[in-house]
Amino acid sequence: MVAKSIDRVPRQTRPEINDRIARETDMTIAYFTQHPEQIPARLRELDQEWDIERALETAAPSITLFGIAMSFLRGRRWILLPILVQSFFLQHALQGWCPPLPVLRRMGFRTVEEIDRDRYALMGLRGKRAKA
Repeated sequence: MVAKSIDRVPRQTRPEINDRIARETDMTIAYFTQHPEQIPARLRELDQEWDIERALETAAPSITLFGIAMSFLRGRRWILLPILVQSFFLQHALQGWCPPLPVLRRMGFRTVEEIDRDRYALMGLRGKRAKA
């Protein structure tokens, strides 16, 4: 089954991890409500934050290229590594899940939508401050 793009990663993530990510975002927003002078720096940090898709899009070809190189250098059996990795990457594209996803989510990688929630809340706080 092909999952909807907007929620495929959160739907495939354990609820307690989604809750932790949401709580951390809420705590960040609460902090910057009290420290609005630091909002511009935080917005710059958010511009640099890697989302889960970028992390996966970097890891998959890196491991694939490594496997291809090893198949030339160490033997044909290494070609199984890129085949496996690309199979997982296809699974992620279609269903929103692949084996590295739970690990990356536990490490705190967020979706674009989760990062944008943080960004738009801070932009709203910055706007309220400018009007005051």
